[in-house]
Amino acid sequence: MRRREAAAALAGVVVLALAACDGRVTDRHGRGAFDGGRAYDVPVAATQDPGRQGPAPDVPGAVRGGTLTVYLPGAPGLNTLDPTEGWSAPGNAIQQALVSRSLTQYARGDDGQPVLVPDLATDLGSHNEDFTRWTFTIRDDATWEDGSPVTPEEVAFGICRSLDAEVFPAGPGAEYATTYFAGADEYDGPYTGDDPLCRDYPGIAVSGQDVTIEMSRPFPDMAYLGSVMAMGPAPLGDASDPATYSRRPLSNGPYKVASWEPGERLVLVRNDAWDAGSDPARHQYVDRFVFELDQDQAKVDEIMLSGSSNSEAAVSTSLAADRYVEAEESLGDRLVQQSTQCLTTLTPDYTKITDLRVRKALAYAYPYEDAWIAGGEVPGVTRVPAGPVMPPGMTGRQEFQVDGRQITYDPAKARALLAEAGYDADRPYPITMVYNALDPLARDAQSQVTAGFEASGFEVRAIPLQSSPYSVWLDPDDKVNRALNLRGVNWCPLWPTGSAMLPPLLRSGAAFNTAHFDEPAVDAAMDAIASLPIEDQAAAWGALDESVMTEQFPVIPTGYVNRLFAFGSRVGNPTGDGSLGTPNYRDLYVVP
Repeated sequence: MRRREAAAALAGVVVLALAACDGRVTDRHGRGAFDGGRAYDVPVAATQDPGRQGPAPDVPGAVRGGTLTVYLPGAPGLNTLDPTEGWSAPGNAIQQALVSRSLTQYARGDDGQPVLVPDLATDLGSHNEDFTRWTFTIRDDATWEDGSPVTPEEVAFGICRSLDAEVFPAGPGAEYATTYFAGADEYDGPYTGDDPLCRDYPGIAVSGQDVTIEMSRPFPDMAYLGSVMAMGPAPLGDASDPATYSRRPLSNGPYKVASWEPGERLVLVRNDAWDAGSDPARHQYVDRFVFELDQDQAKVDEIMLSGSSNSEAAVSTSLAADRYVEAEESLGDRLVQQSTQCLTTLTPDYTKITDLRVRKALAYAYPYEDAWIAGGEVPGVTRVPAGPVMPPGMTGRQEFQVDGRQITYDPAKARALLAEAGYDADRPYPITMVYNALDPLARDAQSQVTAGFEASGFEVRAIPLQSSPYSVWLDPDDKVNRALNLRGVNWCPLWPTGSAMLPPLLRSGAAFNTAHFDEPAVDAAMDAIASLPIEDQAAAWGALDESVMTEQFPVIPTGYVNRLFAFGSRVGNPTGDGSLGTPNYRDLYVVP
């Protein structure tokens, strides 16, 4: 399997850290860093508007023109430009909003919450009674950047590409399409299976403008899955060869790729062939987007808070904790807080750390609030303690705590659990993990988490990487990965139900199951939920969440996530996108 730099749809690099020893955090002027008056904002589940058509309503006051610079501190952004393979929250948010269209999409509602609306499909699809067959009618007025029409055959082919789990092992197809599409378990994909036009796969059919997908099991959430760009078109045959398409895909959105330097810069310019009338949610106000990738957080904060000309038509996708109060004072409503349904976790290797007491000891050994602060997060605002895997605001979520109360940093409790498991100061429990040595925050944080874990009775071996940990965590053939017994994953679900949260993290063999959790009974329970009446499924996911976490505790939820974005004084409509927890790229404009 090829190594991938993918990050979970959320997903970003897990940063583990301890704060200064006295626990007091101040900003650069010596003030309390978290006195800004904000609080964690509970996310609201997306609604649906199947009848919405293009063009998207104008943003009041919006004007055309200008270059908008977007800084992504500590985030490589995109691991690929191939729509079938893209699977990082920062990267997908950029490409789905601006370059690559899909069956459905999210728009920002009048209340600021995400609304699922049509995209290349004329509505949100139709289904049979048991949700095992979905049909999407493809609109006839969407075009590629060369002016040629986007055809139903190209949409079907693009969706079929996602079934090639060998070529796209960490894409959304490997998680969802191969699980739900009929016959996917017997189909190797167009490249691995030497079927370049997907003619041998019977699960997707085209009739006129209709694309019909057969399911192997009831799948009521297909309209939501349709919003990822892997559920969109690809040019037929060699024109979308993965070897070249990953660097320069053909656009069908309002912008096209001018240049891409992986890990450094992505430049997008207007796609003149895009027709606003064909698109219910996107705009094309900005002339040019420049995404500055993997930036130094301190330098970006200095730019955004300096009031200089470099900050005026710019956006930062994060803000360091020690500049929070200053940003509140200087930016006001241009410091935007965005709720998400994202979850951060630690994932003990279930095949190696087999004692439940040791997994719980790790949970008590993690210094939650100090870790958030050192990682640049604002406690109570961008991070709050987590319990269930299903985040606040998710339909069917059960309120429970694994130990009957919120797990907090408690080294004494961790050492007691390790003692019960047969480990003590003379025989500490060995932990092997990795960190990104190129990221100053991650590098400095790792030395702190090592000290914290060792204070709790663990012996830590931290292996430095020259890239994101996901490049190791998601590659089962990687030599370093095979040596690890502690990993992590940050997960942002594609839709607001347990079916988008639990299977990706807990199903045997799932790409983002970095705990290597494998319990046939849990897999069977997940399969059984799909066969329940629709009205009973949400509660069943919540009940399964509680039973798995209280009985096996295979992953350690470390926090629920909000995000802070800094917008320059000439950025119009400074808002966030609740579907992926990113800036609202499709609705921004530059004030002259």
